[in-house]
Amino acid sequence: MATIRFEGQDYSCAEDEVLLDSLARQGAVLPSACKAGACQTCLTRALKGKPTPVSQQGLKDTLAAQGYFLACLCKPVEDMEIGLASVLSEYSVPLMRKELLNESIIRLRVEKPEGFSYRAGQFVNVRRSDGLSRSYSLASIPSDSYLELHIKRVAEGEMTTWLFDEVAEGDMLSFSGPAGDCFYLAGDLERPLLLAGAGTGLAPLLGIMRDALEQGHRGPIHLFHASLATSGLYLIDELNALAKQHAQLKYTPCVLHGDAPIGGMQGNIIDLPAQVLGTLSGYRIYLCGDPPIVSGLRQKSFMAGAAMQDIYSDPFVFSST
Repeated sequence: MATIRFEGQDYSCAEDEVLLDSLARQGAVLPSACKAGACQTCLTRALKGKPTPVSQQGLKDTLAAQGYFLACLCKPVEDMEIGLASVLSEYSVPLMRKELLNESIIRLRVEKPEGFSYRAGQFVNVRRSDGLSRSYSLASIPSDSYLELHIKRVAEGEMTTWLFDEVAEGDMLSFSGPAGDCFYLAGDLERPLLLAGAGTGLAPLLGIMRDALEQGHRGPIHLFHASLATSGLYLIDELNALAKQHAQLKYTPCVLHGDAPIGGMQGNIIDLPAQVLGTLSGYRIYLCGDPPIVSGLRQKSFMAGAAMQDIYSDPFVFSST
């Protein structure tokens, strides 16, 4: 009989009883719907102990790697401590550096909190003292001594106006996290990777790319970063330098209008990766940026031969408030 710790209380789980039913029987109710592993409403995270392989079937491998499992399918074989999937830790750290990357994008580097564990490509929720909160992807990697965010100014946006115009180096910045399942997992080091996105979608892609290189990925890595025009691109020199340092890395800046930078392309980012690479069968694919772009890239990637379970995406939703 396994002991399950949930929200500070211990519950016993009888042999051959699923965790969801066991907790409900003892008065602790987890979110649930189908109770058959299809809807994933009962997605839960193992904080200690290992969930059963059956309870992780059908989940993206990035979720399984973080200890997520389906409570309706889990018959625990050892003691576990579990938490709801939506619970995020809170942090407050000083802003170390604030830098303008182009006319509308800033880079913020904050001190990495002690004990903060994350995967490159995940996001955090930045929170203002009045409760206003927005999600921003991490461009840094776990071995960095800082956390890096790339933030685009939104016209009349309360959060971005505050971050651009009021927050200064040395100020404290509060956030919760990490969250998200769009990140690199070491495994098949020879497998080709495609990273594509627009605007500040570069932030998580940069983290994923650097993390893959640090973990010794040997297969081809293709990064396509797009903007409406060359003025909207950023970190071009830094990315070209990385491409020169790593033979397997190919960086392609893309613009919809006007002339592309040297080595870049003109056209719709939705079409360009498949146009350049041909078949995407066998690729592991990461897509980040505005929802219509991510949706279009996902569809084009699938049509070019990529398996849906190999496509990881982080669509950004911008708020005007």
